[in-house]
Amino acid sequence: MFGTKFMGKAHSQAYRSVNMFFPDAPQVEMKVIVGRNPKQAQAAADSYGWQEASTDWKAVMHRDDIDLVDICTPGDWHYPMVLEAAKAKKHIVCEKPLGNTLAEAKKMTSAVAKAGVRHFLMHNYRRVPAVTLAKQLIDEGRLGRIFHFRARYLQDWAMSPKLQMLWRFDKKRAGSGALGDLGSHIIDLAQYLCHDITEVTAAMDTYINERPTSPRSRKKEAVTVDDAVVMCVRFANGALGTLEATRFALGRKNHNTFEINGSKGSLVFDLENLNNLDFFSSDDPDHTEGFRRIIACSKGQHPYADHWWADGHILGYEHSFTHSVNDLLMALESGGEVHPDFKDGLKNQKVLHAIEKAARSRRWERVG
Repeated sequence: MFGTKFMGKAHSQAYRSVNMFFPDAPQVEMKVIVGRNPKQAQAAADSYGWQEASTDWKAVMHRDDIDLVDICTPGDWHYPMVLEAAKAKKHIVCEKPLGNTLAEAKKMTSAVAKAGVRHFLMHNYRRVPAVTLAKQLIDEGRLGRIFHFRARYLQDWAMSPKLQMLWRFDKKRAGSGALGDLGSHIIDLAQYLCHDITEVTAAMDTYINERPTSPRSRKKEAVTVDDAVVMCVRFANGALGTLEATRFALGRKNHNTFEINGSKGSLVFDLENLNNLDFFSSDDPDHTEGFRRIIACSKGQHPYADHWWADGHILGYEHSFTHSVNDLLMALESGGEVHPDFKDGLKNQKVLHAIEKAARSRRWERVG
């Protein structure tokens, strides 16, 4: 069900590479890629390694030789496709955020539970080795009691007023702007690494209120989503958090970063330097105290490291998708749990909903 060029490529490469580098994972047969344009769908199939191309997504979902459906379309297609895939009793991978609204996310989560199918949300940043290592250090108690979680996801691609109206600027298609596109990632990381978010307050703004309908058109359409959002959140474990997402940070291309401060240690991560995790520990002697830089996929004991290159040979963005697909396939085979699933996606959607509500009310709002 690959509907966007970039995500279709990223997901396709993950399915192609998982059996090469993770030989213990169940073998993947890449059957059909689906798109709206027959020629483009066939070109994508040829380029990415799919056996067939189709424009009929419903028919593909009901084929007997299809076990798993991967939905990486614009947001307005998630809801109908998930419901149809659940009806067809297919396991489902879905891009984030789960739905365009909280009501959709609730119905999608109920549908997969009722159908008894496995479900997975592609928040791939959880499986950057440095982020997975951060989770291990937190679970081991190396940070002690967590006081603060702060995160930023900054891009600048939307700043030109000449940029045409895209689906990402249309609330009916995208659900929200920077909030869902970027904010959902750091909200997922916040709840994965710190704890559930229970209360939020926020501010949102749109800087370019209308855009050309096409590159050379003088006709314009109204932008109906946010360009930027800032959030203050409270966690169930008592921690405070500050989160920011914007597509108007000039010079920032994909600056996804977080810092976590606890009673015994701190962690810092930046996706633009994704092989490194900075760690401060109060257990260090005073005269050698300071942040240490860990190359987080260099030792066999580091997450996923034994499947890749020699120590010091770095990984890239695409490997986070391969790790995600591997963990999903292994869970499908063993019957074990794999996260984030649609329940995690629903939890994320509740935060997104509360943030939009808080931005309107200019008050603290409960998540739930």
